[in-house]
Amino acid sequence: MTKLIIQIPCYNEEQTLSLTLNQLPKKIDKISEIQTLVIDDGSKDNTVKVAEQNGVDHIVILPKHSGLATAFMAGIDHALAAGADIIVNTDADNQYNADDICKLLDPLFDGSADIVVGSRPIEKIEHFSLAKKALQRLGSWVVRWASGTNIPDAPSGFRAISREAALRLNVFNNHTYTLETLIQAGHKGMSVSSVPIRVNDNLRPSRLISSNTAYILHSITTIVRIFMLYSPLRFFSLLGSIPVFFGIFLGVRWMVNVFMFAEPGRTYIPSLILVAILLLTGIQIWVLGLVADLMAANRSILEEIRLRTRRIDLAKKNGNKTKP
Repeated sequence: MTKLIIQIPCYNEEQTLSLTLNQLPKKIDKISEIQTLVIDDGSKDNTVKVAEQNGVDHIVILPKHSGLATAFMAGIDHALAAGADIIVNTDADNQYNADDICKLLDPLFDGSADIVVGSRPIEKIEHFSLAKKALQRLGSWVVRWASGTNIPDAPSGFRAISREAALRLNVFNNHTYTLETLIQAGHKGMSVSSVPIRVNDNLRPSRLISSNTAYILHSITTIVRIFMLYSPLRFFSLLGSIPVFFGIFLGVRWMVNVFMFAEPGRTYIPSLILVAILLLTGIQIWVLGLVADLMAANRSILEEIRLRTRRIDLAKKNGNKTKP
């Protein structure tokens, strides 16, 4: 018996939600039960009413607009509590072709992946500008580098998540979950894969990306923050190497000028002071990385405790379906 819950985060989606819900599959091989879950992120329109009219199985209502990441995690928590074995996340604007949910599930069924991301044909999407396509490629490359995963379309929100993977996910930013969960999954040793999927006609502009500049800033902030959180020693080592490199370079230059090409009456003290400042700055950043790495070890212990507590709580709710 495998239970699938398809969750749809919504914010003012009364115009497109019915179409999205009607496109969802009613039967899938190897799935014994399919349920739908709508997370209303403080909508000011009739999103909840539309969900009720379409017979949605679960509706989670957030008291105020909290952002896509918060809505995503609220859905994950509710789906787990409702006994989901697999959770599929899709958008309310009907961007993704619902028939491709079967493609997302195949790697989970054969055990080759814990999380599967639907990879859109970015180059063929007409309403994506050249700048947006370039940013999508760049963002996905950075996520692959930071996470150690091989996902060509990291910002895609069309993904399937096993119950075990969902239990281990934590999202810390309020903007979006897509990049953060992939970096987190990679550093936690989860198996992440992707499958090519199709997209539908564009029904409305993206509400998540107000401009290319905002998208870049949000993506950089998310990637740097998660990279610092899960690989602090690597991050601070790279960061500290920059002033150390320039310090060594200027130090060698100072020695060459002083001992080989010294000019009478010229002082080289300012250059020596700059060298000392750069080297000390780099070393301090390295020390900070060591401290952050020790703190990361404590964070890992706390996450393990949280995971076990979460499993115990869900086991009680689901009749020991989730083993502690």
